[in-house]
Amino acid sequence: MTDGARTAVLSFAIVHPPSGIPLNARQLFGLVLLTLMWGLNWPVMKLGLHEWSPLWFRAFTMAGGTLVLLAYYGRRGIALLPRGARQWRSVVVLGLPNVMGWHGLSIIGVAHLPAGRAAILGFTMPVFTVLLSVLFYGERFTARLGLAVAAVLVALALLLWNELSSLAGSPAGIAWMQAAAFCWALGTVWMQRANLTLAPETLLIWMLGLSSLALGLLASALEPAPHWPAGALMWGVLAWSMLLNYGAAQVIWFAMARALPPSTSAMSVTAIPIVGILSSMLIGEQPGWQDGLATVCVVVAICAVLLKRR
Repeated sequence: MTDGARTAVLSFAIVHPPSGIPLNARQLFGLVLLTLMWGLNWPVMKLGLHEWSPLWFRAFTMAGGTLVLLAYYGRRGIALLPRGARQWRSVVVLGLPNVMGWHGLSIIGVAHLPAGRAAILGFTMPVFTVLLSVLFYGERFTARLGLAVAAVLVALALLLWNELSSLAGSPAGIAWMQAAAFCWALGTVWMQRANLTLAPETLLIWMLGLSSLALGLLASALEPAPHWPAGALMWGVLAWSMLLNYGAAQVIWFAMARALPPSTSAMSVTAIPIVGILSSMLIGEQPGWQDGLATVCVVVAICAVLLKRR
């Protein structure tokens, strides 16, 4: 990002804290564990979509994760109820793009694309973030941002070309994932400039809870109800999504986010799509050379906008 800018998202967050303290062994372990959780989550979602439709899957797992976080933070004595119209407005306004938009649109994208490819496309978000900051908030368009935009465009061209040339290709999936990345970026920009008066844990819980309710209503209107009872694999996917992706990963992130040096946060973000595309091979996906080259382009783009020049 340009000097002085800071990205902050509460779900799948990238934080540039003021601390430059080196990581200790516990923080390094937590960061590696977090990166693995969020990277492995892409093929896990794909497994879940083999049995459930996208919106039902997202609404159910998000609601379960909300209950996990509610129980955990409630036991720690955090005030969990927003107070006043201003705090509720923050929940709704920030939740629409950050949670409803990103999580809702991305799960549809995963349904249309290989999991690894969806991960690559989702993490074009940092480039959208700085572009929005340039267009609407007066940040300077630098050569590094130009490099990032060019790298992302190359990645998109590679993947779109491959989807169009494949008999089973789904270019619509790329559109869904880019819409999701744009929502995440928009929410990030709004989060940067929000004057929050409630705890971030409380904000996250209510953004997830209200979004899961809205997605559940959409699912009931647009998709067939899930089949019960679920098989053993599906139960495993649901447990992973609720306890780890929406539960433990968020707790770990909040516990260490402010202690992470900015460069470490940025490199963690670059590792997530790499883990996503490599782990997708565990479920039988075979990434092509286009995926590999697109991953390199996205990593270059993320590094260009997030790593500060010495």
